[in-house]
Amino acid sequence: MKQLIDYIQERIDVTDEELDVILSFFTYEKLKKGEQLNTGVNQTQKMYFVCKGCLRIFYINEAGQDTTRFFAFENQFATTLVSFIQGQSEEEYMQALEASDVYVISHTHFYELLDLVPQWEKFYRKYLEFAYINNTSRFFALVTMDATTRYQQLLAQNPKIVQRLPNKIVASYLGVSQETLSRIKAK
Repeated sequence: MKQLIDYIQERIDVTDEELDVILSFFTYEKLKKGEQLNTGVNQTQKMYFVCKGCLRIFYINEAGQDTTRFFAFENQFATTLVSFIQGQSEEEYMQALEASDVYVISHTHFYELLDLVPQWEKFYRKYLEFAYINNTSRFFALVTMDATTRYQQLLAQNPKIVQRLPNKIVASYLGVSQETLSRIKAK
């Protein structure tokens, strides 16, 4: 739990009592490699903090091909944010790409904390700002850069994606086929 405590305390100032309240709403889970996290009735109801492992958030198009939107590695939160905010099912999925140790908070508990701990709203604002910047940067890269430039940017900004994940998943993140990714890597 130390990772979660450090993460929270780096972002907001809370008393020991407030921190205890926040932590009381989180539960620990071990996830298996390949496990789908948002299926069935709980699709929109959880946010995950990754202590160890990797989660991905992705879409599946009509042809059954997936496109990865986000990876959460150690010391990052992940949720299907639109679904989490709206409390309804969306066409976005979450999966553990590696065996993962996570702390989980439900949508209900997350929003209860907004009323119980005033600083939690600041925490949430910072999370939303990060998500907005990340999503805007991803969109910008996809619409303004060629595949080689996107790959080079990925290597410079987040090499662990290429180092830890299979080519199929990396290609899905870059918005290219596996064959195109192989050609780019060969250059």
